[in-house]
Amino acid sequence: MSDELNACLKLSVLWQHVHKLNLKTNMRVQLQNYASADGFAKQLLDMGNGKISIDESTQRITLPTNFYKITATIDELIDKVFPNIAQNYRNHQWLSARAILAAKNNDVNTINFSIQNGIPGDTTTYKSIDTVMNQDEVVNYPTEFLNSLDLSGMPSHVLTLKIGMPIILQQNTNHT
Repeated sequence: MSDELNACLKLSVLWQHVHKLNLKTNMRVQLQNYASADGFAKQLLDMGNGKISIDESTQRITLPTNFYKITATIDELIDKVFPNIAQNYRNHQWLSARAILAAKNNDVNTINFSIQNGIPGDTTTYKSIDTVMNQDEVVNYPTEFLNSLDLSGMPSHVLTLKIGMPIILQQNTNHT
């Protein structure tokens, strides 16, 4: 077995102490008691469960008009979602009331970089370990190629963080 696999959390001696939790309650709706948040959460669930009708001509869904607000620039979006980030980034309650969903990694990376610049402190960079399972395939998939991939839904090869920076760790638990 490779060193990368041996370093994996599931193979760690700590894994026996990990308790898997499944999220079932939208805490933003419950804790914030926003009237509109309940409707938004239901719309998200309906989308995820395939309950929004698909336009046959485009093969796409049409989002309800109350689902989103358009901003002119990324900076305007960041300022609306994270006003005064430098003063509020340590306030967990303030952070938990905010989330950004975006479709493209490039957009997310640009937004994250701008938000990160608004937080004081030094950055630390972490890199993923990308290897192939079958060593005979190394010639076909060099590490440089694997590190260059920027696939939607997959984390980047390079992760740059600051202490106190908000992060979200997600896992798709619907394996169907």
